[in-house]
Amino acid sequence: MHYISTRGHAPVLSFEAAMMTGLARDGGLYLPETIPQMTHADIAALAGLPYEEVTARVLAPFMSDAFASDEFRVLIARAYAGFAHTARAPLVQLAPGHFLLELFHGPTLAFKDFAMQLLGQMMQATLARTGHRITIVGATSGDTGSAAMEAFRGLENVDLFILYPQGRVSEVQRRQMTTPTEANVHALAIDGTFDDAQARVKDMFNDFDFRDAVGLAGVNSINIARVLAQVVYYFAAASALGAPGREVDFTVPTGNFGDIFAGLVAKRMGLPIGRLVVATNQNDILHRCLSTGAYRPDGVMPTISPSMDIQVSSNFERALYYAHGADAAATAALMDDLKAGGFTLSQGVRDALAADFASGRASEDETAATITRTLAQTGELLCPHSAVGVHVAEQHLRAGVPMVTLATAHPAKFPDAVQAATGIRPALPPHMAGLYDRPERLTHVPNDLAALETLIHERRRA
Repeated sequence: MHYISTRGHAPVLSFEAAMMTGLARDGGLYLPETIPQMTHADIAALAGLPYEEVTARVLAPFMSDAFASDEFRVLIARAYAGFAHTARAPLVQLAPGHFLLELFHGPTLAFKDFAMQLLGQMMQATLARTGHRITIVGATSGDTGSAAMEAFRGLENVDLFILYPQGRVSEVQRRQMTTPTEANVHALAIDGTFDDAQARVKDMFNDFDFRDAVGLAGVNSINIARVLAQVVYYFAAASALGAPGREVDFTVPTGNFGDIFAGLVAKRMGLPIGRLVVATNQNDILHRCLSTGAYRPDGVMPTISPSMDIQVSSNFERALYYAHGADAAATAALMDDLKAGGFTLSQGVRDALAADFASGRASEDETAATITRTLAQTGELLCPHSAVGVHVAEQHLRAGVPMVTLATAHPAKFPDAVQAATGIRPALPPHMAGLYDRPERLTHVPNDLAALETLIHERRRA
């Protein structure tokens, strides 16, 4: 299995090299050269299997010879050993034909744990084999940072720096990043928005002298291994609901498009997914683009679902690449247009996207009302992001086709918003007791590439 860049001018890499590289050297994102296929029999055989075994079967074709089968199963077992639910990703029924996929039972209470815990195990195995050191730099709108901290803290051959937008994450998200005591992890509060933090990370990858000097690696969803790990729970959920014998729809609350792009990969592998519904909050650039064809960032509005407060959705590039028929030159031209302010998609590309994706948005009032109503009707307490998903999913239900809405975070990560909607302040689970009492360790940094690179040079261990 080889991995190629969406922009067509970077080296073709193996899975392991693509995982360790992150962003391609031409600024593009890596994708598998071909998508492995699973037959109806392969998919049917997943029903009732432990999540770890589903992971091994779905991901093995992407790995080539990166890990032996037995070694890979050991890494998977370690990755999910710390999850609080034995099903790892349990389904809960909200209404006839509508199901919630709970992805918040990992150690940091968010869906990012599914990919980050596995990525941490795979990277650690590779580094142990090669003896290399790396410096990981990531941007977060809240959940990626804490998941990365949990996965990489204390590792001898990794230095981790996480950039988050100052004042634009929840208190729980911030404290999950600022309270680890291990010397190899660093929380950097950057002036600006998540889009600013993400842009600076990409700038570092495109500064090849810096990139090579520090051994730069990425764990954002620009890393193809992150996206592939998320493909698994689409298979687990759909097989539990009757796939491949029936079609299943999915609604995904998303800002950076990685989580729903994983669903597109699953569909291209043969999983009978009907609609992939993009659910956005007030920062609805993805909904606007899918509805009108125009993609033009117009500023980020803070919301009660801050992990979706994004206007530059990195993984949308991968979907655009496929919608352009794997035309790397056309994809690169769109990304150049984005730097100049935005782009408008051709009707053919819009039609190609519409074959896979639908979309909707939820206002702040609609999000809060969904939290209130869902609790009253089902007893399920939603985080604001999951509520965005449920609100949009309810507009896209189809008779006879199960709808699965991805619940991306535990409500306790956003207690203020949940309490305002329900009067209930959700408690953190026991393993996070004392989070509010632990001392914080963070560094405030300007939105300046040179300042960030200097700090990383100074803080990383030789």
